[in-house]
Amino acid sequence: MMSYHLQSLARCVLLVLLVSYCQGARQGQDLKCGACRAMVDEMEWAISQVDPKKMIQTGSFRINPDGSQSIRDVRVPFARSEGNLLELMEEVCERMKDYGERVDPTTSRKTYERVASRNGKSMDLSEAKLDSRVTSSLKYACETIVEQHEDEVIEFFAHETDNVKDKLCSKRTDLCDHALQIPHDEL
Repeated sequence: MMSYHLQSLARCVLLVLLVSYCQGARQGQDLKCGACRAMVDEMEWAISQVDPKKMIQTGSFRINPDGSQSIRDVRVPFARSEGNLLELMEEVCERMKDYGERVDPTTSRKTYERVASRNGKSMDLSEAKLDSRVTSSLKYACETIVEQHEDEVIEFFAHETDNVKDKLCSKRTDLCDHALQIPHDEL
């Protein structure tokens, strides 16, 4: 009789551990997804602040087989140039301090939203959790994404302008498996 109770207790403990492990994995994914989506928002905003008329000269210099020299001169928008994107990527994760965590009461999924206004207008912060643990976790997740997916980030921001959040965070990097359930204006 006592071994039956011990077996039942062991099963309950195992079930609780399994559920908490799955919930922890989901929360980790929520954090990575939120960091990716926030990083995209911040990069898009920073790009939009650059004068669209500002161009940068790029090109190549080569010596032809006959010994003559040729220069291929190309002008590209500075905002989406590789040099500017690399500079923005160095700073983007610092802005995670401007984000808070919101927990969906029905699904317990976490999302991250900007809590500091860029234009001075007041914002509704009633449901957002603001603390250093959230911002440091979000910043670390952002830094990891930027480091591991640097080429993809540059590729998308240099060439893509539509729906970068879903394309980069869901389809390309697979950081958001539930992105279709998150409204696009949530971050």
